[in-house]
Amino acid sequence: MKPKTRVLLYGCLLFCIGKPLNAQQTTQEKFDQTISQYTKASFPLLYELLSIPNDAFYPEDIEKNVQWCEDAFEERGFNTTRIKTETAPLLLAERRHKKAKKTVLVYLQIDGQPVDSTRWFQKTPYTPTLKEKKTSGDWAILPWNAITDYDDDWRVFARAASDAKGPVAMFLTALDAAKELNIQPNYNIKVIMDFEEELGSPQLPKAVLENSEALKADMLVIFDGPRHITNRPTLTFGARGIATVQLTTYGPNVPQHSGHFGNYAPNPALRLSKLLASMKDDEGRVIINGFYDGVTIDPKTEKVLRAVPDNELQIKNRLQIAETDKVGNYYQEAIQYPSLNIRGMQSGWINEKVRTIIPGWARAEIDVRLVLESDPERLIDLITKHIKDQGYVVMNREPTKEERLANPKIATLTYEISYQSFRTDFDSEVGLWLTRALKNAFGKDPIRIRMSGGSIPISPFVTTLNVPAVTVPTVNRDNNQHSPNENLRLGNYRDGIKTMLYILDEKL
Repeated sequence: MKPKTRVLLYGCLLFCIGKPLNAQQTTQEKFDQTISQYTKASFPLLYELLSIPNDAFYPEDIEKNVQWCEDAFEERGFNTTRIKTETAPLLLAERRHKKAKKTVLVYLQIDGQPVDSTRWFQKTPYTPTLKEKKTSGDWAILPWNAITDYDDDWRVFARAASDAKGPVAMFLTALDAAKELNIQPNYNIKVIMDFEEELGSPQLPKAVLENSEALKADMLVIFDGPRHITNRPTLTFGARGIATVQLTTYGPNVPQHSGHFGNYAPNPALRLSKLLASMKDDEGRVIINGFYDGVTIDPKTEKVLRAVPDNELQIKNRLQIAETDKVGNYYQEAIQYPSLNIRGMQSGWINEKVRTIIPGWARAEIDVRLVLESDPERLIDLITKHIKDQGYVVMNREPTKEERLANPKIATLTYEISYQSFRTDFDSEVGLWLTRALKNAFGKDPIRIRMSGGSIPISPFVTTLNVPAVTVPTVNRDNNQHSPNENLRLGNYRDGIKTMLYILDEKL
């Protein structure tokens, strides 16, 4: 859809959906009516945005997303600039306001995870589909045009519906609603759009460093992620960073018949299993010496963590687990520590392809979630040393024949440090400002979370630009992000627009 056509359709929908604002209404009533009108009017925009494939492995699709975002922000008075990188560009949109003394940088993610269409219960993941949950627990497809009379618990199913194009549509709609209400933020707005977040934003650190003046701001707001499990308004003041490790052990140079060579040729899958098991105790704690060094939970931090209204029984019920790992005594404490997670393993064949062999190799993919107190290089060194202590020669490449014959145990370890964690004080200027905005929007203080367990590529902004950052999550927690059948709850979509409108209205 061309920009002018989109604006015309958008205006027609507004005319048809809502009553004009009444000068006698209270500010709250005006806001509520405008939010209701613009939420319904924005569904074509949401549909259009979600219909554009956005897997970062396909540059031609990413280019379509870049162009769409350029049009959308320019229509709303922003100047846009492409920041070139070795792969996909970043897109910077900027809008200045009269008498503004500060600048807020907004981070938006545009790309999404790859898709396996065979596991989606609809035509394609890029055809947004409206669904209603039946009493049986199944989701029934509704006609898209029913969305203008939506129920809060209806969902839009599409890739990136929640992670994170939904928040993009919310922000654009909030900008339109703010114009209707004559809201003029008293700060300048810069928006940085990332088209490779699901790849770990590999070009971001260099791009931020080389464009620090263009990106200069007083604070950073990230519109990403799910609210607290209670679905109450939430602010998150930090996130763990991430590093990844690939670990491979070796057996015979090619798979061998298990009858001929069982009890003779060492099995790399068994060796890898024992090696991984040596890294943790039976209660899930990393037992590599020094892995948790530097992390302490003092009484002040304990109070902050305990203030989050988690229901541990509810979390276990949702995950269908009888007990938890014992890194922390409860969920919020657990995610304050670095983690060592086996995210995948492979060796030989299973299921219908199973065969009686001794595999030639075994491989584990590991992610290490990082916290501020832990140096990522140090953690990788600790893991490497631990593997050596188990009798392995550790290499960063495949071994040669001569090396295989000379060394009984060889492991290949390669790693990548994507980005560090970040953490912002609750009583920072950005923290107090956002807390006021959400309290004004919803009538009570938001849930404030010290640090989320997940990772977002924000540390380059925090460290290079020296700005505090806070995440404003809006989507439903049960959104299936990164999985088939990702979805966005429509009540969250409306509340997300409300959240962002009140942030635009809140004075700095």
